[in-house]
Amino acid sequence: MKNIFLLIAVFVGTAAFSIQPDTDAIVKAFKTADAIEIGGYFDDFIDLKLLDKEEVKNMGRNQATIALKTFFDENHIKGFEKGSDREIGNTLYITGKLTSTGKSYNVTVMLKAKSNKHQIITMRIN
Repeated sequence: MKNIFLLIAVFVGTAAFSIQPDTDAIVKAFKTADAIEIGGYFDDFIDLKLLDKEEVKNMGRNQATIALKTFFDENHIKGFEKGSDREIGNTLYITGKLTSTGKSYNVTVMLKAKSNKHQIITMRIN
């Protein structure tokens, strides 16, 4: 009976950390201000809200990547400081600040676990 509980504990513990590496890669992509790399983690369609612009719902992955790259280039984004992350069910939230020369922008990213990896479904920058 102890062996069954031990086996279950090991399985649950392993499953809880199986998705973590891709979130580390997402944070690293933000830290290097690599919009193309970040775009690789976008779901097929995302909701995107960029500074001083209306939120666009169900924006395609390629269009969202181009919009994010343009935002990074126009605002001279140089890095990212992670504020916090929180997981609720199969949804993960990451907050932080994008940094540029003399300015910072708040960013909130919502990710969903799909096919054993997290994909960005919502991003807001203000």
